[in-house]
Amino acid sequence: MLDFTRSFITWTTQPRGRHPYYKWDGGFVGDPGDVYRVRTQVDSTMFVIEPDTGVETPFYLSYPCRTEMTIATDQFFMIPSGEWRACFGRDAVVPIARRPSSEREVRGRAPFSERYSDMDFALVDRSNVDALTNGEGVNEATQAGDVINGQTTYRDASTGLDIRIEFPIRLMNLDPEHAKFQLCCGPVILPDLTTWDGRGLDRVFLAEVAFSSFDYVEFILRREIEPAESEKAWFHEVRGRDRLELWDPEDHPPEPVRQTRPSPTVYHETRAFPAKNVILRA
Repeated sequence: MLDFTRSFITWTTQPRGRHPYYKWDGGFVGDPGDVYRVRTQVDSTMFVIEPDTGVETPFYLSYPCRTEMTIATDQFFMIPSGEWRACFGRDAVVPIARRPSSEREVRGRAPFSERYSDMDFALVDRSNVDALTNGEGVNEATQAGDVINGQTTYRDASTGLDIRIEFPIRLMNLDPEHAKFQLCCGPVILPDLTTWDGRGLDRVFLAEVAFSSFDYVEFILRREIEPAESEKAWFHEVRGRDRLELWDPEDHPPEPVRQTRPSPTVYHETRAFPAKNVILRA
């Protein structure tokens, strides 16, 4: 059982250089050569498990932030505003899907060495943990104010791989009289196993998770959408520094490095699996 309140990922950026096209690339407002340190909390975990060997490959979802200028003295938030968060494997950053699962995306994982000079995972496990597998225990632990995590494991039918996801339970619905419960939590990450190569992934989906029993789980996946034409004028309006401002307005970046405005997101596509669910109590 992971202690999400005390589990962090910390990294050091590579010395920042002048981007060949964008004046404020990544929201950076410092001087060339500056090096930043970043610490972020772990929001949830996912393991891809090979049942035959027991080998587990971990992935960690970071805490989110609004897109921002760093390290600035004012005008911190980028407008248009987006969300930044990341999925970290054991040696690479894995893209979070922008599109539904039926569509392919050209992005792939990036080794830590391309972006960071170091990367540290400080993961803290809780002690004296109980596994709750009945409604009475879940109701009791929740009403007692105990720290509880959810853990769900399902098998992917197409690959035979097991997927185990753990997350802090921040919301629980209870029916004490009938020993019923239902959690709805997140975000968590689900793998796009069409990109699995035995070592890592090239895409994960951001999702919310819900279950009310110990043998079934549902997820709802996030995707980007295009704002309505009537909303684009204000949605794409820039205030303050423009993240897409070019050093030379006549020198446009080629497609592989071209950046775009953030898009709104919705949760829409659902997935359901037979599962082994457990509530962990510390």
